[in-house]
Amino acid sequence: MAGGGISSGGKGSDMYEGLGPRLILPAWAIIGFFLVLPVGLMLIYSFLTKEFRGGVIWEFSLAAYDQFFFDRGLFGDEPPKIEWTYINIFWRSIWQAALATVFCLFIGFPTAWFIATRSGSNRQIWLFLITIPYWVNLLIRTISMKFLIRDNGPLNEFLLWTGLVDSPLHIINTNFAVQLGLFYSYLPFMVLPIYASVERYNFAFSEAAADLYASKWVTLRLIILPIVKPGIIAGCILVFVPSLGAFLAPDLLGGAKNFMIGSLIEEQFKGNAGNWPFGAAISMILLSMVMVVLTLYARAQSKEEASR
Repeated sequence: MAGGGISSGGKGSDMYEGLGPRLILPAWAIIGFFLVLPVGLMLIYSFLTKEFRGGVIWEFSLAAYDQFFFDRGLFGDEPPKIEWTYINIFWRSIWQAALATVFCLFIGFPTAWFIATRSGSNRQIWLFLITIPYWVNLLIRTISMKFLIRDNGPLNEFLLWTGLVDSPLHIINTNFAVQLGLFYSYLPFMVLPIYASVERYNFAFSEAAADLYASKWVTLRLIILPIVKPGIIAGCILVFVPSLGAFLAPDLLGGAKNFMIGSLIEEQFKGNAGNWPFGAAISMILLSMVMVVLTLYARAQSKEEASR
């Protein structure tokens, strides 16, 4: 009866006709208030002038961006030279985030494949085990990691007890410790998108390739990877972007010698003595880098879909 009424009168399909803009208005309001407005304020602050005692002066200038790219001496009266300190921090953040992405992909892909090929009940258990660490706050998990890998922590005590090492391994406050923190924090972001792609994979393709005497490596390279590539790319983006701006792992596990972009930005907004325009400028530079990468990826995807 209900189906006949809808099909005969067409009221079901016409119920929301012309209401599209109104229905999406709440979503636009949330995006505008919690995303566009804060980014707009950050952009404005990046062009303001820092007050000597803290805070900002509402005088627009490029001083914050100039401070990032150029070194003009202690009093600002020397010829400009390239400021390699902040550029090196950016470069360290990029390769740390890229390395974390590679490690997460190296471990995440076989993990996702293993989970997707289990039976229904076992699959749910494995997914539960992957996501259960996220029931705990990231700060608590990072502090726990610091406690675990410190010089007199449980890891070194176990290695000394087994006789595998003669002295404690110095892991904390190193680049390796930062990598461990990033890997542990964002591995599920790699596993879940790849799992979603593998779950939809038709294993008849692999069987057909085996019937044609294709090796497992050839099947993986020419059939499986191209099909699950959207999940791999999504996982790489979900790991790389937050790793690039992370500050908890560098601060708690890397120390002052392993500063990353997120740590540098955080330092500029601490207390009244912070340099808010400079922190806003660094944030906008970071945001611009991420937007360029995502735009290039979106354009490449559109060209690939258009060529099909």
